Amino acid sequence: MSAQNNSSESGLNQELGVLVGFDGSELAAQAVRYGAIEAERRKTVLTVVTAYELPTMIYPNMASIPSEPEDDKAKTAAEKTLAEAVELLRDYNGEKSFRTAPGNSAGALVTLSAGAEVVIVGARGRGGFMGRVLGSVSTALPAHSHCPTIVVPERSTPASADNGPVVVAVDGSDAGRVAMFTAAATADARKSELELVAVLPAGEEWLYWYPDLELSAEVTSRRQKQLTEGLEREAATLSEQFPDLKVTTSVPVGDPTETLVEISSRAQLTVMGTRGRGPVRSALLGSVSRGVLNHAEGPVMVVPS
Repeated sequence: MSAQNNSSESGLNQELGVLVGFDGSELAAQAVRYGAIEAERRKTVLTVVTAYELPTMIYPNMASIPSEPEDDKAKTAAEKTLAEAVELLRDYNGEKSFRTAPGNSAGALVTLSAGAEVVIVGARGRGGFMGRVLGSVSTALPAHSHCPTIVVPERSTPASADNGPVVVAVDGSDAGRVAMFTAAATADARKSELELVAVLPAGEEWLYWYPDLELSAEVTSRRQKQLTEGLEREAATLSEQFPDLKVTTSVPVGDPTETLVEISSRAQLTVMGTRGRGPVRSALLGSVSRGVLNHAEGPVMVVPS
């Protein structure tokens, strides 16, 4: 390993480049392999981190105090896990760094994300690192991270990293616009096509809540045309900033979450923004972002607003 930092307190002001959370699971190993490709593409350092929680130490008497302090034991276990990542990257020739960090995994990665270009995690992990339906880290991290987060699903493979366009969901919000420019820079760096997508909810969804509305194919077609014109204006703006970038647009009609999940199966990367509520701005993922993360068939990047 080229560098070893054993605490999250040291070196936070250094450039961490592509930061990958690793817990020893197969999906975390996949995230490391994906991160290696991303770091090469960005020409930056690859940093792999394994977090460990500091136990609450309460002993009823002197006899029950362990010979090895519990926090040292947790750190040693994390270093053993991290050694698996070192082995995974044995043949990786780019600059790489490995570290353990005290604290829960999501919190440690959020803190470290302030010094990273992008954070990458698997959609699920082992026990305390991730788990549950999608994984506590892969839902908490995108909502709180200081930089974009890429979540790699089980069905994704590093070999398919260059297949298909970079697709970004545009919804007219500020968060969506930030995501659009981030997606454009990402697609430009990857020398891939960028597709701007605005999903128009089907009329049936509106009629459920507003049965008195007169929705027709003509109304849908007119709104689709308006959205397309708006996307084409955005595409023209992006083309001025990224002259070599090919930008296409599409306005599919359907459920936004289901449509973006379907798109994720043909995209090399699906990009979305976060959505905040009231005073806890950016603290919560929007329902569409969360739904896409739960069911995506390819890597998803969530861009903080």
